Amino acid sequence: MSLRLSTVILPYVRWHQGGRSAWQRAEQLGFHTAYTYDHLSWRSFRDGPWFGAIPTLTAAAAATDWLRLGTLVTSPNFRHPVTLAKELISLDDISGGRITLGVGAGGTGFDATALGQEPWSPRERADRLAEFVPLLDRLLSEDSVTHEGTHYSAHEARNIPGCVQRPRLPFAVAATGPRGLRLAARHGQAWVTTGDPKLYEDGTPEQSVAALRAQTEKLAGACAAIGRDVTELDKVLLTGFTPDRGRPLESLDAFVDFAGRHQELGFTDIVLHWPIPDSDFAADVKVFERIALEAPAQLA
Repeated sequence: MSLRLSTVILPYVRWHQGGRSAWQRAEQLGFHTAYTYDHLSWRSFRDGPWFGAIPTLTAAAAATDWLRLGTLVTSPNFRHPVTLAKELISLDDISGGRITLGVGAGGTGFDATALGQEPWSPRERADRLAEFVPLLDRLLSEDSVTHEGTHYSAHEARNIPGCVQRPRLPFAVAATGPRGLRLAARHGQAWVTTGDPKLYEDGTPEQSVAALRAQTEKLAGACAAIGRDVTELDKVLLTGFTPDRGRPLESLDAFVDFAGRHQELGFTDIVLHWPIPDSDFAADVKVFERIALEAPAQLA
Protein backbone atom coordinates (compact mmCIF):
# COMPACT_ATOMS: atom_id res chain seq x y z
CA MET A 1 0.00 0.00 0.00
CA SER A 2 1.31 3.47 -0.88
CA LEU A 3 2.08 5.77 2.02
CA ARG A 4 -0.38 8.65 2.33
CA LEU A 5 0.70 12.16 3.30
CA SER A 6 -1.55 14.43 5.32
CA THR A 7 -1.11 17.75 7.10
CA VAL A 8 -2.13 19.62 10.25
CA ILE A 9 -3.14 23.25 9.82
CA LEU A 10 -3.18 24.99 13.19
CA PRO A 11 -6.12 27.41 13.58
CA TYR A 12 -4.16 30.52 14.47
CA VAL A 13 -4.71 32.58 11.29
CA ARG A 14 -7.87 34.60 10.64
CA TRP A 15 -9.96 32.90 7.96
CA HIS A 16 -9.94 35.88 5.60
CA GLN A 17 -6.25 36.64 6.17
CA GLY A 18 -4.79 33.32 5.06
CA GLY A 19 -6.81 30.69 6.85
CA ARG A 20 -8.94 29.74 3.85
CA SER A 21 -6.03 29.73 1.41
CA ALA A 22 -4.04 27.24 3.52
CA TRP A 23 -6.81 24.64 3.38
CA GLN A 24 -7.30 25.20 -0.32
CA ARG A 25 -3.57 24.90 -0.94
CA ALA A 26 -3.52 21.63 1.03
CA GLU A 27 -6.04 20.25 -1.43
CA GLN A 28 -4.04 21.54 -4.42
CA LEU A 29 -0.91 19.85 -3.06
CA GLY A 30 -2.70 16.51 -2.97
CA PHE A 31 -2.66 15.84 0.77
CA HIS A 32 -4.96 12.97 1.72
CA THR A 33 -6.33 14.67 4.86
CA ALA A 34 -5.95 18.08 6.46
CA TYR A 35 -6.43 18.05 10.22
CA THR A 36 -6.51 20.73 12.88
CA TYR A 37 -5.93 20.62 16.62
CA ASP A 38 -9.05 20.62 18.78
CA HIS A 39 -7.82 22.80 21.63
CA LEU A 40 -9.00 25.98 23.35
CA SER A 41 -5.40 27.18 23.25
CA TRP A 42 -2.06 25.43 22.83
CA ARG A 43 1.42 25.90 24.24
CA SER A 44 3.31 28.84 22.69
CA PHE A 45 0.16 29.99 20.86
CA ARG A 46 -1.75 30.59 24.10
CA ASP A 47 -1.50 34.38 24.06
CA GLY A 48 -2.17 34.81 20.36
CA PRO A 49 -5.03 34.15 17.96
CA TRP A 50 -6.56 30.66 18.12
CA PHE A 51 -9.86 29.59 16.59
CA GLY A 52 -12.29 26.73 17.23
CA ALA A 53 -11.77 23.41 15.46
CA ILE A 54 -15.36 22.63 14.46
CA PRO A 55 -16.15 26.05 12.89
CA THR A 56 -12.76 25.99 11.15
CA LEU A 57 -13.43 22.55 9.69
CA THR A 58 -16.91 23.64 8.63
CA ALA A 59 -15.44 26.56 6.71
CA ALA A 60 -12.74 24.30 5.26
CA ALA A 61 -15.42 21.87 4.09
CA ALA A 62 -17.13 24.68 2.18
CA ALA A 63 -13.82 25.88 0.70
CA THR A 64 -12.61 22.48 -0.59
CA ASP A 65 -14.00 19.73 -2.79
CA TRP A 66 -12.43 16.34 -2.03
CA LEU A 67 -9.82 16.83 0.73
CA ARG A 68 -10.60 14.79 3.83
CA LEU A 69 -10.80 16.84 7.03
CA GLY A 70 -10.49 16.04 10.70
CA THR A 71 -9.45 16.77 14.26
CA LEU A 72 -6.11 15.59 15.61
CA VAL A 73 -7.19 15.17 18.29
CA THR A 74 -10.42 15.83 20.15
CA SER A 75 -10.43 14.89 23.83
CA PRO A 76 -12.83 14.80 26.80
CA ASN A 77 -11.02 17.77 28.37
CA PHE A 78 -13.78 20.15 27.28
CA ARG A 79 -16.02 18.02 25.06
CA HIS A 80 -19.17 16.03 25.88
CA PRO A 81 -20.19 13.14 23.62
CA VAL A 82 -23.80 14.28 23.18
CA THR A 83 -23.07 17.79 21.93
CA LEU A 84 -19.98 16.68 20.03
CA ALA A 85 -21.95 14.02 18.15
CA LYS A 86 -24.46 16.59 16.93
CA GLU A 87 -21.67 18.85 15.67
CA LEU A 88 -19.86 15.97 13.96
CA ILE A 89 -22.99 14.73 12.19
CA SER A 90 -23.62 18.26 10.94
CA LEU A 91 -20.00 18.61 9.82
CA ASP A 92 -20.06 15.24 8.06
CA ASP A 93 -23.18 16.36 6.21
CA ILE A 94 -21.77 19.74 5.19
CA SER A 95 -18.54 18.13 3.95
CA GLY A 96 -20.31 15.40 2.01
CA GLY A 97 -18.81 12.64 4.15
CA ARG A 98 -15.19 13.79 4.38
CA ILE A 99 -14.69 13.90 8.16
CA THR A 100 -12.41 11.81 10.36
CA LEU A 101 -12.52 12.24 14.13
CA GLY A 102 -9.11 12.02 15.75
CA VAL A 103 -9.77 11.32 19.43
CA GLY A 104 -7.57 10.82 22.45
CA ALA A 105 -7.37 11.18 26.22
CA GLY A 106 -5.94 14.70 26.17
CA GLY A 107 -3.24 16.02 28.43
CA THR A 108 -2.56 18.46 31.25
CA GLY A 109 -2.29 21.61 29.16
CA PHE A 110 -4.52 24.67 29.19
CA ASP A 111 -7.60 22.74 28.05
CA ALA A 112 -7.45 20.62 31.18
CA THR A 113 -8.43 23.49 33.48
CA ALA A 114 -10.21 25.97 31.19
CA LEU A 115 -13.65 24.94 32.47
CA GLY A 116 -12.56 25.49 36.07
CA GLN A 117 -11.86 21.87 36.99
CA GLU A 118 -8.71 20.46 38.52
CA PRO A 119 -6.56 18.63 35.94
CA TRP A 120 -7.32 14.93 35.82
CA SER A 121 -4.69 12.32 36.56
CA PRO A 122 -3.58 9.99 33.74
CA ARG A 123 -5.87 7.30 35.17
CA GLU A 124 -8.83 9.70 35.28
CA ARG A 125 -8.19 10.73 31.66
CA ALA A 126 -8.05 7.09 30.64
CA ASP A 127 -11.26 6.36 32.56
CA ARG A 128 -13.09 9.17 30.80
CA LEU A 129 -11.83 8.22 27.36
CA ALA A 130 -12.90 4.62 27.96
CA GLU A 131 -16.47 5.87 28.43
CA PHE A 132 -16.32 8.78 25.95
CA VAL A 133 -15.41 6.75 22.85
CA PRO A 134 -18.00 3.94 23.12
CA LEU A 135 -20.77 6.42 23.89
CA LEU A 136 -19.76 8.63 20.98
CA ASP A 137 -19.70 5.52 18.77
CA ARG A 138 -23.33 4.82 19.69
CA LEU A 139 -24.41 8.45 19.32
CA LEU A 140 -23.04 8.58 15.79
CA SER A 141 -24.52 5.19 14.82
CA GLU A 142 -27.97 5.09 16.44
CA ASP A 143 -31.02 7.33 16.05
CA SER A 144 -31.69 7.56 19.79
CA VAL A 145 -29.34 6.86 22.69
CA THR A 146 -29.89 6.68 26.44
CA HIS A 147 -26.88 6.02 28.65
CA GLU A 148 -26.19 6.47 32.35
CA GLY A 149 -22.47 6.35 32.94
CA THR A 150 -19.93 7.32 35.56
CA HIS A 151 -18.77 10.41 33.68
CA TYR A 152 -21.22 10.91 30.79
CA SER A 153 -24.94 10.46 30.36
CA ALA A 154 -27.37 10.76 27.48
CA HIS A 155 -31.15 10.81 27.72
CA GLU A 156 -32.97 9.96 24.49
CA ALA A 157 -30.32 11.88 22.54
CA ARG A 158 -31.54 12.07 18.93
CA ASN A 159 -29.10 12.04 16.04
CA ILE A 160 -31.22 11.72 12.92
CA PRO A 161 -30.31 11.30 10.06
CA GLY A 162 -26.90 10.15 11.29
CA CYS A 163 -23.62 10.41 9.44
CA VAL A 164 -23.23 10.53 5.68
CA GLN A 165 -20.46 7.95 6.16
CA ARG A 166 -21.95 4.65 7.34
CA PRO A 167 -22.31 3.28 9.87
CA ARG A 168 -20.59 6.43 11.16
CA LEU A 169 -17.64 8.67 10.39
CA PRO A 170 -14.25 7.03 11.09
CA PHE A 171 -12.40 7.30 14.39
CA ALA A 172 -8.62 7.72 14.52
CA VAL A 173 -7.79 6.83 18.12
CA ALA A 174 -4.59 8.29 19.56
CA ALA A 175 -3.12 5.91 22.12
CA THR A 176 0.06 4.31 23.40
CA GLY A 177 -1.06 2.71 26.68
CA PRO A 178 -2.86 -0.64 26.95
CA ARG A 179 -6.31 0.79 27.65
CA GLY A 180 -6.13 3.26 24.79
CA LEU A 181 -4.84 0.61 22.40
CA ARG A 182 -7.78 -1.60 23.32
CA LEU A 183 -10.11 1.28 22.44
CA ALA A 184 -8.34 1.74 19.11
CA ALA A 185 -8.64 -1.97 18.39
CA ARG A 186 -12.36 -2.07 19.17
CA HIS A 187 -13.60 1.29 17.91
CA GLY A 188 -10.94 2.73 15.60
CA GLN A 189 -10.65 2.79 11.87
CA ALA A 190 -7.18 4.23 12.44
CA TRP A 191 -4.63 4.46 15.23
CA VAL A 192 -2.55 7.60 15.88
CA THR A 193 0.77 8.03 17.65
CA THR A 194 3.37 10.77 18.03
CA GLY A 195 6.05 8.31 19.14
CA ASP A 196 7.48 7.93 22.63
CA PRO A 197 7.47 11.32 24.41
CA LYS A 198 10.24 10.16 26.75
CA LEU A 199 12.60 10.13 23.76
CA TYR A 200 11.81 13.62 22.49
CA GLU A 201 14.58 15.49 24.30
CA ASP A 202 17.42 13.00 24.50
CA GLY A 203 16.49 10.01 22.36
CA THR A 204 17.85 9.02 18.98
CA PRO A 205 15.96 8.35 15.75
CA GLU A 206 16.92 4.69 16.08
CA GLN A 207 15.45 4.50 19.58
CA SER A 208 12.30 6.19 18.31
CA VAL A 209 11.88 3.63 15.53
CA ALA A 210 12.30 0.82 18.06
CA ALA A 211 9.70 2.40 20.37
CA LEU A 212 7.25 2.80 17.50
CA ARG A 213 7.80 -0.82 16.48
CA ALA A 214 6.93 -1.86 20.03
CA GLN A 215 3.77 0.26 19.92
CA THR A 216 2.63 -1.33 16.67
CA GLU A 217 3.24 -4.77 18.16
CA LYS A 218 1.10 -3.89 21.19
CA LEU A 219 -1.64 -2.64 18.87
CA ALA A 220 -1.50 -5.95 17.00
CA GLY A 221 -1.86 -7.75 20.33
CA ALA A 222 -4.87 -5.66 21.30
CA CYS A 223 -6.49 -6.47 17.96
CA ALA A 224 -5.70 -10.18 18.24
CA ALA A 225 -7.30 -10.27 21.69
CA ILE A 226 -10.69 -9.38 20.18
CA GLY A 227 -10.22 -11.32 16.95
CA ARG A 228 -9.57 -8.31 14.76
CA ASP A 229 -6.99 -8.17 11.98
CA VAL A 230 -4.63 -5.28 12.77
CA THR A 231 -4.25 -4.60 9.04
CA GLU A 232 -7.84 -3.30 9.08
CA LEU A 233 -6.61 -0.19 10.94
CA ASP A 234 -4.73 2.64 9.30
CA LYS A 235 -1.64 3.56 11.30
CA VAL A 236 -0.98 7.29 11.51
CA LEU A 237 2.24 8.97 12.64
CA LEU A 238 1.86 12.64 13.60
CA THR A 239 5.35 14.03 13.07
CA GLY A 240 7.15 16.79 14.93
CA PHE A 241 7.37 15.00 18.28
CA THR A 242 10.05 12.37 17.64
CA PRO A 243 13.79 13.00 18.22
CA ASP A 244 14.10 13.84 14.50
CA ARG A 245 12.04 16.99 15.13
CA GLY A 246 12.10 19.09 11.98
CA ARG A 247 14.94 17.33 10.21
CA PRO A 248 12.70 15.28 7.89
CA LEU A 249 11.47 18.56 6.38
CA GLU A 250 14.95 19.84 5.60
CA SER A 251 14.93 18.22 2.15
CA LEU A 252 12.96 15.84 -0.05
CA ASP A 253 15.60 13.14 0.39
CA ALA A 254 15.58 13.52 4.18
CA PHE A 255 11.83 13.13 4.27
CA VAL A 256 11.74 10.12 1.95
CA ASP A 257 14.33 8.42 4.17
CA PHE A 258 12.34 9.24 7.32
CA ALA A 259 9.01 8.18 5.83
CA GLY A 260 10.44 4.99 4.35
CA ARG A 261 11.75 3.84 7.72
CA HIS A 262 8.31 4.29 9.24
CA GLN A 263 6.51 2.78 6.28
CA GLU A 264 8.52 -0.38 6.96
CA LEU A 265 6.96 -0.46 10.45
CA GLY A 266 3.51 -0.62 8.89
CA PHE A 267 2.53 3.04 9.04
CA THR A 268 0.02 3.95 6.34
CA ASP A 269 -0.13 7.71 6.94
CA ILE A 270 2.44 10.39 7.77
CA VAL A 271 1.10 13.74 8.98
CA LEU A 272 3.17 16.92 8.59
CA HIS A 273 2.54 20.22 10.31
CA TRP A 274 1.89 23.11 7.94
CA PRO A 275 4.94 25.38 8.29
CA ILE A 276 4.62 28.12 10.91
CA PRO A 277 7.45 30.70 11.07
CA ASP A 278 9.18 31.23 14.41
CA SER A 279 7.65 28.13 16.00
CA ASP A 280 8.42 24.48 16.65
CA PHE A 281 6.91 23.85 13.22
CA ALA A 282 9.06 26.25 11.22
CA ALA A 283 10.06 24.87 7.82
CA ASP A 284 10.91 26.03 4.32
CA VAL A 285 7.56 26.27 2.53
CA LYS A 286 9.12 25.43 -0.84
CA VAL A 287 10.65 22.23 0.55
CA PHE A 288 7.38 21.37 2.31
CA GLU A 289 5.43 21.74 -0.93
CA ARG A 290 8.01 19.75 -2.88
CA ILE A 291 7.67 16.93 -0.36
CA ALA A 292 3.88 16.99 -0.73
CA LEU A 293 4.09 16.86 -4.51
CA GLU A 294 6.99 14.48 -5.07
CA ALA A 295 7.44 12.19 -2.03
CA PRO A 296 4.32 10.03 -2.53
CA ALA A 297 5.58 8.71 -5.86
CA GLN A 298 8.91 7.77 -4.29
CA LEU A 299 7.15 5.96 -1.44
CA ALA A 300 4.64 4.08 -3.60
